[in-house]
Amino acid sequence: MSWIPTLAERVKNLKPSPTLAVDAKAKRLKANGVDIVNLSAGEPDFDTPEHIKDAAIRALREGFTKYTPVAGIPELKAAVAGKLERDYGLKYANGEIMASTGGKQVLYNIAQAILDPGDEVIIPVPYWVSYPAIVELAGGVPRFLQCEADNGFSLDLNALEGMITERTKALILNSPSNPTGAVYSAQDLRSVGELAIKHGFMVITDDIYDEIRFDDQGPDNVASIVPEARDYCLIVNGVSKTYAMTGWRIGYLAGPEAVVKACTKIQSQSTSNPNSIAQKAAAAALSGPQECVSSMRDAFLERRDFIMNRLSGMTGVSCVEPKGAFYVFPDMSSYFGSSYDGTSIDGSLALADYLLEKAQIACVPGIAFGDDRFVRFSYATDMNTLKKGMDRLEKALNELR
Repeated sequence: MSWIPTLAERVKNLKPSPTLAVDAKAKRLKANGVDIVNLSAGEPDFDTPEHIKDAAIRALREGFTKYTPVAGIPELKAAVAGKLERDYGLKYANGEIMASTGGKQVLYNIAQAILDPGDEVIIPVPYWVSYPAIVELAGGVPRFLQCEADNGFSLDLNALEGMITERTKALILNSPSNPTGAVYSAQDLRSVGELAIKHGFMVITDDIYDEIRFDDQGPDNVASIVPEARDYCLIVNGVSKTYAMTGWRIGYLAGPEAVVKACTKIQSQSTSNPNSIAQKAAAAALSGPQECVSSMRDAFLERRDFIMNRLSGMTGVSCVEPKGAFYVFPDMSSYFGSSYDGTSIDGSLALADYLLEKAQIACVPGIAFGDDRFVRFSYATDMNTLKKGMDRLEKALNELR
């Protein structure tokens, strides 16, 4: 018998990303010739705009292929500062901004920088799948604030304040939300800012979908709504969703200089600087023409309206209309207790398996986001694919009743 190394407890308890796992399974089936409609991945189907790719090509041809400062090149930091001032009316200095290998690394750096073992982080439910794991990897304790579809997944502010303890170190907000598409109201953001000041905790505001809003409102967050809470806010964003640059892996952080310096120190001992060429491309994305953002947002809105119309006509399905991002999060719990081929549909995981195996639709079970009543479909794909997916979904659900 070969020797088996002992793994750290943190790894033993760590769950893989469910969204990536579903996407990988769907791609394996597709590679084996199965006609899969993949509505699981949060990845825009658009190509990266030409002026952004041109900036990367120029960087490559000019030999911009060496190490850069760990926290990012000045050109990218200036572009981030310009975006935050343009969209939020917030001013950040060079030392208050850093770039990382995607927004996920920004969040990881933050958790490692601010959390000691036992520190608590409040996470509204439903949540993006990686938030709890990132907190736990830093020794923190996720505490979950349930948000209900009946209230449009808005924050229960009384419940939030009741959860705050002396160990509360941070609250994570994601608006527009993955998976629900919910957008927090200005009043909710104001209340959160006031609570942060009153109780002394950080607000980690994940704004990765900030430009994909359908309510005719510009981006906002706690720092822009409550200027006096600026020093309590850590702004996380990136270029992946807004500019169809998922593979370029550039995210950024803006916040108090002490936290940014700590995150930079952590990054210097992990990945070092983000990709040099991708940084040049990201700077072009943030500071260049923005018409591409509007055209992609218009396409997402058309798709949102289509998929909501189809879902509203399906028996036993209810869904809050997303105000942003590119996901729908319908409640399908009315189908729990059904069965097929002797297999019981006892939750969102079983329903997602049924849809993948029997209807060839890939979606993500709601349990991955902390609420088992729901499943998530992404509409970051073309209309023909969405139509095929909704046709299959309706047929598959009808066969369960």
